[in-house]
Amino acid sequence: MSSLPSSPSPLRSSFSALREPGVPRRDFLASLVVFLVALPLCVGVAVASGVPAELGLITGIVGGIVVGCLPGSALQVSGPAAGLTVLVFEAVREFGLGMLGAIVLLTGALQIVLGLLRCGRWFRAISVSVVQGMLAGIGLVLILGQLYTMAGAKQPLSGVDKIAGLPGLLADTLQSTTALTAAAIGFGTIGVLVLWPKLPAAARVVPAPLAAVALATVVTAGLRLDVANVTVQGLVDSIQPPGLGDLADLAGVAVLGTVLAFTLIASAESLFSAAAVDRMHDGPRTHYDKELVAQGVGNTVCGALGALPMTAVIVRSSANVQAGARTPLSRILHGVWLLLFAVLLPSALGVIPLAALAGVLVHAGCKLIPVKEIVPLARAHRGEAVILAVTAIAIVVANMFEGVVLGLILAVVKSAWETSHVQLDIAELTDGRLVVTLTGNATFLRLPRILETLEAMPKDRPIELDLTAVRHLDHACRTTLENWALRHNDSGTEAVRMKTLPVSGESAEGPATARAGR
Repeated sequence: MSSLPSSPSPLRSSFSALREPGVPRRDFLASLVVFLVALPLCVGVAVASGVPAELGLITGIVGGIVVGCLPGSALQVSGPAAGLTVLVFEAVREFGLGMLGAIVLLTGALQIVLGLLRCGRWFRAISVSVVQGMLAGIGLVLILGQLYTMAGAKQPLSGVDKIAGLPGLLADTLQSTTALTAAAIGFGTIGVLVLWPKLPAAARVVPAPLAAVALATVVTAGLRLDVANVTVQGLVDSIQPPGLGDLADLAGVAVLGTVLAFTLIASAESLFSAAAVDRMHDGPRTHYDKELVAQGVGNTVCGALGALPMTAVIVRSSANVQAGARTPLSRILHGVWLLLFAVLLPSALGVIPLAALAGVLVHAGCKLIPVKEIVPLARAHRGEAVILAVTAIAIVVANMFEGVVLGLILAVVKSAWETSHVQLDIAELTDGRLVVTLTGNATFLRLPRILETLEAMPKDRPIELDLTAVRHLDHACRTTLENWALRHNDSGTEAVRMKTLPVSGESAEGPATARAGR
């Protein structure tokens, strides 16, 4: 295992940059902005994941203070992400809350190993269509599930049941004053989120998620509306480190599948976010292997505390850059503010209506669906659009892991099909021989077309099959062509002669070049 190249730590870089005029003030203000953006999202993601709200804050704290002090990306911010909400909810439902910490702990350890093995750069090779399909599928499941929460109803377990239950949900909501009130709060929250960017700049100093949740909370408390609020347990009471039994259960096949899904999705989302954040600023670029190690350390700590898994989050990261952050100090301070809030004002969480948080997550789910990119993608690259759609639908119908695996398989098959181009040219020589020349990559994927052309050739004339211009000839294709030549020759018709490059010590005219009657 090779070590990563050394580089100055973020803290040392931050202290050096602090000597620049205006940097401390900009980083301090940026940390407050990121804190205000992260607070409602940390709580909302936790509630949507079916765990205590404080666990989302713990993950945000670790993402700020722990990951913020590690090398990798200077300005992106880590914490609980909407992209993992569905997977966490399924894991808690299937294995229990006690196993969540063990799963996240092993996920972090795998990320550290992958980073030390310099696998960070390879996550960037994942098909963009698969990632977009993954996010779109997560967004759809998130929207469908939170619609039930907005109405104060229990959401079905599967995506198909969520869709099938929508008519009944609408009917029940219209018949219940309490459900209508909760739904009004949720849709009102979404309305604030949509309209907030259109307000004057002075109003937009307050982040949209915080403004929407704060307004919903004030309205709910002021009118004394009968809606469900966030349940508060206390920061210390919410910490549940995994026990030895939980760690022993990690050997199960189903649990390992969940761990792999956590690792793949959390790592891919973090590194794609890093690439996006690098395009937003002109500061130091991300070192992907170190960032993967940093995410692994953060998830290991979160797992030890029994908290939610973390990823780098583009919403908080972009807010950090746009607020003028220059060093990692801003993301470290945002974690400090989250810690102070969780310790000093935990009761403030108990007045937040669940419908408002559901509205925030419905809005976040809509932003995960690349609506504006689907039509141009379908026009320019129809196959990529199919991969995106199939991945998203599979996640809704089945689950996260199976959907992503299916998307990756389709991406590999599509890539293999597109690179397996072969061209057949037929020429007639003066002596009456027909020469069939193959060029390109002859693989099993193109065998049907090749055989269709060859079997249509006249059987009463000599044929020469020239493969010397083929760049790649796989075993299946070579064997099939040799068998076709032998069958053609043994039928008593004119001989087929194969002309190929030497393989495994054979001459240019290998075993299949024999003529009829050999």
